[in-house]
Amino acid sequence: MKQTMMANVLHGVGDLRYEEVPVPALKPGEVLVKVRAAGICGSDIPRVFVNGTYHFPTIPGHEFAGEVVATAPDVDDSLVGLRAAVFPLIPCMACSSCREGKYEMCRHYNYLGSRCDGAFAEYVAAPAWNLAPLPANVSFEQAAMCEPIAVALHALRHTNLKLGDRVVIYGPGTIGGLIAQWCRAAGATEVLLVGNSASNFDTAKALGFEKLLNSDKADPVEWVLQQTDGMGADLAVEAVGCAATFCSCLLSARPGGSVLAVGNPHGDYLLPRDAYWQILRKQLTVHGTWNSGFDSSDKNDWRTVLAALSAGQINADALITHRFDLKGLADGLALMRDAAEPFNKVMICMD
Repeated sequence: MKQTMMANVLHGVGDLRYEEVPVPALKPGEVLVKVRAAGICGSDIPRVFVNGTYHFPTIPGHEFAGEVVATAPDVDDSLVGLRAAVFPLIPCMACSSCREGKYEMCRHYNYLGSRCDGAFAEYVAAPAWNLAPLPANVSFEQAAMCEPIAVALHALRHTNLKLGDRVVIYGPGTIGGLIAQWCRAAGATEVLLVGNSASNFDTAKALGFEKLLNSDKADPVEWVLQQTDGMGADLAVEAVGCAATFCSCLLSARPGGSVLAVGNPHGDYLLPRDAYWQILRKQLTVHGTWNSGFDSSDKNDWRTVLAALSAGQINADALITHRFDLKGLADGLALMRDAAEPFNKVMICMD
């Protein structure tokens, strides 16, 4: 086993360096994963260029899959060679949420790629508990999409979506496109997607979604009402993270309908009174969601995701629009930051 590796190390806000660093030393309970594919999350953009991580230096990257190449002495070495995706949240296992198995709401969690070193490197250390073994027919690139696919599933499981419902999703990016696929799999009659001129509508079309609107060219609320016979959507999903699209969701939902808030906020949310009135007068249910579930039950989001990928129920490959090698991470981040061209999932691929 070599002693050093190449990694993208964040030394400060905007100061990302591709450099040689020591291979992580394993702590009790950990395995060493050779990273084979890692996705760039939209949250990585402000993490690298605006807000930074919780300390410096840090190796970012939390959407990834790879192969176990070593184990700590207290971990079963039969895991060596295992192909796996990795749940990036490391729960404390002691707080009230953890005791209930709701690890995504842990009050004292650690997190690969922001609170500790992550996957934009040749190797990453992770708890063996966090491994999600891959079915034989699921590729590393598909598996690196497990985290956003599980986030989308976890979000939708918070709603009361029913067979035959009509859904509008504001934000046809990675999470929006994945929620759209889960809605279709759950039996939604109609899935409407609203974006803007920067959106990659070609990916949505490739996934088989035809009712798409560029909100720079037409009023999205009027369009949703036209598409739903004047009633509004049973479920309106906010997958952008800004007040304007959240307001549009409130206006687009039918009386008695639901609004699902998924997008990470880009700033403060200031709601016009008329938008807030929609919650009251239409008696809307507003659902919040965070991360994904990784417990021992049949409702484990990651287990469901891997089964769906294996069965071809979710198309992850169509969402990957750009690929870079490990050294090219900075180029992938810049592409997303500058919206230099339409994109969806930008993937870092390693042989």
